Amino acid sequence: MTEPSTTQLTVQEIAAALKDKPGALLPILHSIQDTLGYIPPESVADIAKTLNLSRAEVHGVISFYHYFRETPPGKHTIHLCLAESCQAMGNKKLEAHVKSTLGIDFHETTADGKFSLEPVYCLGNCACSPAMQIGKDIYGRVSPQLFDDVIGALGAGE
Repeated sequence: MTEPSTTQLTVQEIAAALKDKPGALLPILHSIQDTLGYIPPESVADIAKTLNLSRAEVHGVISFYHYFRETPPGKHTIHLCLAESCQAMGNKKLEAHVKSTLGIDFHETTADGKFSLEPVYCLGNCACSPAMQIGKDIYGRVSPQLFDDVIGALGAGE
């Protein structure tokens, strides 16, 4: 029999610690993602067993909520706002530029593991639309040129 991986042990510890909370599945999933950065697909069986749920029930919750990832995120996660204010200020053009520049779509990570792209539906920066967030930094009035500058600076700092 093979020895459990560190990831598997982490998942089992989190699930055991939170299994008695009311509605434990969501707190467990959030804690796993906060700890590991994603929810490994191989962890679904352990979570299901701990909560006496089917694997389909656990997977259904993971796939329903856009927040949850099943692959490791890139070093930098770019949240691009798709809310109405940003739409009115040209985020479709920005979105096309971002996807083209990175060579990925939403919920994907660049091949080099540097950037992940996620949609978000409001960053609270409507007066400065279109907006994006990278890490804890929020950017307003984002143009394709500003995006390129920010990404270039992040890439150069590695």
